Amino acid sequence: MTEYKIALVGFGGVNRGLAQLIAERNATWQAELGFSLSIVGVTDLFLGSIIDRNGLDASTLASLPAAKGAFAQLPGGSAEAFNEAVIKQSGADIVAEATFTNPVDGEPAATFCRWALEAGKHVVTTNKGPIALHGAELKQLAKANGVAFEYEGSVMSGTPVLRLANKTLAGAEVRGFEGILNGTSNYVLTRMEEGLSFDEAVAKAQELGYAEADPSADVDGYDVRLKVVILANELLDAHLQVSDVACNGIRGISSADIERVRDSGARWKLIGSARREDDGSVRASVEARLLPSWHPLIGISGATNAVSFETALLGAVTVSGPGAGRIETAFALLSDIVAIHASRHKA
Repeated sequence: MTEYKIALVGFGGVNRGLAQLIAERNATWQAELGFSLSIVGVTDLFLGSIIDRNGLDASTLASLPAAKGAFAQLPGGSAEAFNEAVIKQSGADIVAEATFTNPVDGEPAATFCRWALEAGKHVVTTNKGPIALHGAELKQLAKANGVAFEYEGSVMSGTPVLRLANKTLAGAEVRGFEGILNGTSNYVLTRMEEGLSFDEAVAKAQELGYAEADPSADVDGYDVRLKVVILANELLDAHLQVSDVACNGIRGISSADIERVRDSGARWKLIGSARREDDGSVRASVEARLLPSWHPLIGISGATNAVSFETALLGAVTVSGPGAGRIETAFALLSDIVAIHASRHKA
């Protein structure tokens, strides 16, 4: 039976969710997946850090109060975040990176990934920043050190769009995609269809925890732009930079705009898209778009995400599912570990 020792970098909702899953499902994973996970280190800028090469109790970690320096409450824990030590010296086989997304330079998450890869650790991450801004470099670093760099959760949380397109649609010739890739903006538009104003819908999203106090990343399309870069570079070999993607959000959509098209069956959606042109170039954008009633994304409401792949052999192939959520995103990390395990145990 294989046991992977894992270090958790960042201990907000996602890695805390992974700790909860480990506490509840490790025995099931042993039987069904052929491996178990042992947490040997955790570090978080707010909570501090802790290392135990013999394994930490996942249930205790999952229930730790979200209080500043909380790891100091545990034997051997510290209120200080010893990030590099946890990554390099905890004895981990796999580093699960789930810190906040910095859309400007991808730091400090990109550095955390570099440290792990350089030290010969597999990396699984849900963080958009390092992939969109430093993806090519980090993939090359992983290859040079003979380890895996997996990031399924960086686009649609636990909904498997990257692996679906790369593996299941291999040979179908993916030519492009259109996606509803931000649940907050889609929730806002759905509530506006129900009669709320833009400001009222944003306030409701903030009340439910979908939107931050500053909702710009969601409603102005910046979050989607990072995801478009990841998808385009991964699936279309586009080599795009974030600045290459034209970006406009949903602030300009008024209640009058929504009411005007209600009887036609058309709906406003924030769409992130990319397509390979006949000359081989890739054009990508993020924009509020009026979708006709026949469009494959027309029925996606609320905080749900979806992406429709344009393929040469199958036409449009559409997948939808949760684009956020603590356990849902933690599942993406698990799916990456399953992929690492499968690659190591090929017949």
